[in-house]
Amino acid sequence: MAEASAHPVRRIDALKEIARDYDAIVCDVWGVVHNGVSKFASAEDALTSARHDGVKVVLLTNSPRPHDGVIDQLDAMGFDRNAYDHVVTSGDATRDLIQKGEGAIFHLGPKRDLDVFKDLGVDLVPLEEASRIVATGLFDDENETPDDYRDLLRDLRERELTMICANPDIVVHRGERLIYCAGSIAREYGSLGGKVAFAGKPHRPIYELARETMGLGEDADAGILAIGDGMPTDIRGANAFGVDALFITRGIHGDELNAGDPSAESVTRLLDQNGLAARYFMPALK
Repeated sequence: MAEASAHPVRRIDALKEIARDYDAIVCDVWGVVHNGVSKFASAEDALTSARHDGVKVVLLTNSPRPHDGVIDQLDAMGFDRNAYDHVVTSGDATRDLIQKGEGAIFHLGPKRDLDVFKDLGVDLVPLEEASRIVATGLFDDENETPDDYRDLLRDLRERELTMICANPDIVVHRGERLIYCAGSIAREYGSLGGKVAFAGKPHRPIYELARETMGLGEDADAGILAIGDGMPTDIRGANAFGVDALFITRGIHGDELNAGDPSAESVTRLLDQNGLAARYFMPALK
């Protein structure tokens, strides 16, 4: 397992410098291969090149939607399917958690996420009839913030309902804006003493599902590289799962680093402050 270190993280200029050192790559999606509006062509080229070199590539995302919906979104952006072998989502892991539980469900999130319940045979009911909650996001993430949910979350806590969080991300970029995700709601609920079950990064189930999808055994972790821009999700998840991490710094932590091309010392300092480690960093995947 990776640990925080005083040694500076290594800057690389291109993924091809290190890709052949690994059997597989698990790569974040939002913030690394697209910004919610358009794809990053340099990331597409980098992952395609890695696959040509024999490296398996799984796109690992905290999207609350099943993988088919994410693939459709990537197709709509023109992201080449030759850049990846598989997509594994927090929505896929959420479906597993839903099936393992019992009781009617209140869906906290936008209607576009309803695919997560498809063919599961579960009852979606009004809040007052629910025995559990599945949070996939804010109802209106363009205009709402977690503050708008304080009264609702207090009511849920009083009823001692368990919340399944389908997307542990706190925020993501949508174009140039930061949008709140289900993780922000789950964080508030947890702070009230509510019980939360997390499906996606940085929690282990989604990584185990990715490894299984790639057909790799449990002893293959040393041959996996995790790529991502989120310290609480991508980097913490890589550290907990015991795999090397490539930190993309021009993502959601760009303002904290206060530079488009930060030094290795400043990146190392930020990681250390959060008790995290990454073996490599680069501003954007290419």
